[in-house]
Amino acid sequence: MTYDAVIVGSGPNGLAAAITLARAGKSVLVLEGWDTIGGGTRTFELPPGFRHDHCSALHPLGVASPLFRKLPLSQYGLEWITPPASLAHPLDDGTAVMIEGSVAKTAANLGPDAAAYKRLMGPLVKRWQPLLGDVLGPLQFPSHPLLMARFGLTALLPAATLARTIFRGERARAVFAGMAAHATLPLTSPATAAIGLMLGILAHAVGWPMPRGGSQRFADALGAHLRSLGGEIRTDTWVRSMEDLPDARAILFDTSPRGLVEIAGERLPASYRDALSRFRYGPGVFKLDFALKGPVPWTAEECRRAGTVHLGGTLEEIAESEAAVWRGEHPERPYVIVAQQSLFDETRAPEGKHTLWAYCHVPNGSTEEMSDTVIDQIERFAPGFWDRVDVFKTMDTSHIEAYNPNYVGGDINAGVQDLRQFFTRPVVSADPYSTPAEGIYLCSSSTPPGGGVHGMCGYYAARSALRYLR
Repeated sequence: MTYDAVIVGSGPNGLAAAITLARAGKSVLVLEGWDTIGGGTRTFELPPGFRHDHCSALHPLGVASPLFRKLPLSQYGLEWITPPASLAHPLDDGTAVMIEGSVAKTAANLGPDAAAYKRLMGPLVKRWQPLLGDVLGPLQFPSHPLLMARFGLTALLPAATLARTIFRGERARAVFAGMAAHATLPLTSPATAAIGLMLGILAHAVGWPMPRGGSQRFADALGAHLRSLGGEIRTDTWVRSMEDLPDARAILFDTSPRGLVEIAGERLPASYRDALSRFRYGPGVFKLDFALKGPVPWTAEECRRAGTVHLGGTLEEIAESEAAVWRGEHPERPYVIVAQQSLFDETRAPEGKHTLWAYCHVPNGSTEEMSDTVIDQIERFAPGFWDRVDVFKTMDTSHIEAYNPNYVGGDINAGVQDLRQFFTRPVVSADPYSTPAEGIYLCSSSTPPGGGVHGMCGYYAARSALRYLR
């Protein structure tokens, strides 16, 4: 049989590409090396009864994505849980800054910066859907130019500059720095403010929800929908060369640029391979998954209302932590992202027990043991935390890459997402999804709009492939 399209890799982008092609009436086959689909949206148990997310845990873009929000995924068992607050950012004074669903309620927690926060976020939240449609795509003339211009005036700033310019108090500056640090870039880098703004907008518009039962449920729902459209999925099928592929008119790679070259290098012109070799990968992560005897004993009790907790203290401290990583150093007080899903999803742990998901940024390829450093940062804001720990598992950058080869050196964004490499990933091209080799496409988060569980890289790659297939 000759397929219209074969997709290599079953991450959210690979599945999004397959669904887009299948909805257009094309015959589609997805090949996955592991025994379960999902890429960065898989779930594992340790010990039995404790369900941990391998990589992606909270999914604001999963529910907000222009593609995913139109799919009938609830029909396939996907249920979203939205915590009462999206984010808590504890401070050393024993309080926490909370990002609530309401812009006004959040602003009321920011003291002298209440009015400034409402002016910054309010108009953008009101028009979040058209804004997201323009942001989550390749470089092109926006459908809503005035809205994008308003967003761009602040989004293109370094996060540290925006926070210090707009806000006067430590609380607003700190919570914005914590959101912007998801960029995995120094907060002095241009356009890091865009990440903080977008995560804040999504927190108010849709929350930062989690799939009941684990992120695997999201991947499973996408896979079930694809099968309902006639698409096929084969697991336990590693693709190491083009000879491993069945006949197909188009091949879409949900891989890193490095993976594309390893599999299809002989089909690609030398100049294109050279361009891909210059693709830059960013810092990695060191991850810990905890099985706990009880909930985290946060000093600031309000942290228990949030699905995500950012640990890092002040803007200055977070900025220094992220800058140190880019210098190839391991911060003594790292910025740590924590997810506490079991507070809101009883399926994640046995009754009375809890899970905790945490990671910090480290230099690309680092094998430094960071467990004590991360635990100390949690203890800083939750004294007695260690007494709640039954078991924990660590993953350094080598484990992260082994789990998902797209995460080169532990880079879960699949490439630096700075201004230089945001719209030009993996190379400078009018169609970044298409390669010079006929019928070969890249659909991973190493293409625009980059990292995040939104599926839009796969969607746009599939549209590019459809132009060829037609």
